[in-house]
Amino acid sequence: MEKAVVIGASAGIGRELAKELARRGYILGLAARRIELLHELQRELPTQSYVKKIDVTRTEEARKLLEELIREMGGVDLIVISAGVIFQDPTWEQEITTINVNVLGFSAILNYAFDYFCNRGSGHIVGISSVAAIRGGHGSPVYNASKAFVSNLMHGLRIKALRMNSKIHITDIKPGHVSTSMMQGQRGAFWVIPTEKAAFQIARAIEKKRKHAYITKRWGIVAWAMKILPDRLYSKFWS
Repeated sequence: MEKAVVIGASAGIGRELAKELARRGYILGLAARRIELLHELQRELPTQSYVKKIDVTRTEEARKLLEELIREMGGVDLIVISAGVIFQDPTWEQEITTINVNVLGFSAILNYAFDYFCNRGSGHIVGISSVAAIRGGHGSPVYNASKAFVSNLMHGLRIKALRMNSKIHITDIKPGHVSTSMMQGQRGAFWVIPTEKAAFQIARAIEKKRKHAYITKRWGIVAWAMKILPDRLYSKFWS
């Protein structure tokens, strides 16, 4: 039976993905700041699970706690990093929070996961990025920039794994608009899908060990358009 850790399992995509992985037979490690929500989730799962309170912004502590969780589980095959935040028209303080969670926190966990699987000899890392990684956006420029960082960091480590001839798989998940609390207040949302549908498609991409996946596939068309539209047109359609 395979084992997975989901960082950011207390809500949104992370929570629903944990449920989907449990339905597929995974033993799970559930990690997030809000441990009471993790215990609620734990009671819903059909498979064995472990819980650990981890705040990714406390980077050194987060890495040690992740190591502790993995040790308690007797090793893992898959690590999913789903922790992330977004603020519309963010203040400077909110921009700092975005960087601390989406950039520093993500990096701390991703690099630990990569080193862990290097030592183990194989493994699978999945990071939840966003279609917003493709290009800047005026609604929350720091969020788009943070997700571009996430995707580029995963790509760089994937290349590193190839050069090492290792058996480490890295999957970059780029959701479009998913019905989570993070979507509240976002302007111009369209093609919004339920978290259950997003989780099902992400789990399928994990099983296929995809390098990257748009959730849903049609967001790949949007990503293509985002890349080619001139700024004058792009600024009218993308927040």
